[in-house]
Amino acid sequence: AIFIMTISIFGQDSSPKQLKVGDAAPDFTLPYATRDSVVSEDLKLSSLIGKKNIVLAFYPADWSGGCTKEMCTMRDNFADLSKHDAEILGISGDYEWSHHEWAKYHNLPFKLVADHHHEVAKTYSSYNPDYGYNKRTVYIIDKRGKITYIDLEYKARDLSSFEKLKEALKKLQ
Repeated sequence: AIFIMTISIFGQDSSPKQLKVGDAAPDFTLPYATRDSVVSEDLKLSSLIGKKNIVLAFYPADWSGGCTKEMCTMRDNFADLSKHDAEILGISGDYEWSHHEWAKYHNLPFKLVADHHHEVAKTYSSYNPDYGYNKRTVYIIDKRGKITYIDLEYKARDLSSFEKLKEALKKLQ
């Protein structure tokens, strides 16, 4: 009986279902920081729904080369993204104090969300269990809370990935 129980436990697929365009964006509540401060109040995704289009930009780690390139590209194009009524949320497993110092150092004008245990990254198929950190992925959530764009292989050093993101935001106008 123990052997059968072991098979049933290990035989179950515990990975979350891959989200698709058109799905409702799963809600989450997590701490975050900005370039100005570590914010004492948690961010709840659903509190942003209806106000702006949301760009969820999952990345591996603060202070790394590729992640700095990705977030600085978002920073350098922040005014253009804002024209498309977009709120950018960078998400990694780093802690709020690291997010704050990194955002301040690079003058990042958007929120960096601290997904310490990678639960949100797992829900959004953005976690790499082999390495223990987030994969670089991007989701766009429209004002109705629906996922309208998914890039599971976002390339920080390839501007065509960013251009596709901008085009997807333009379509929401």
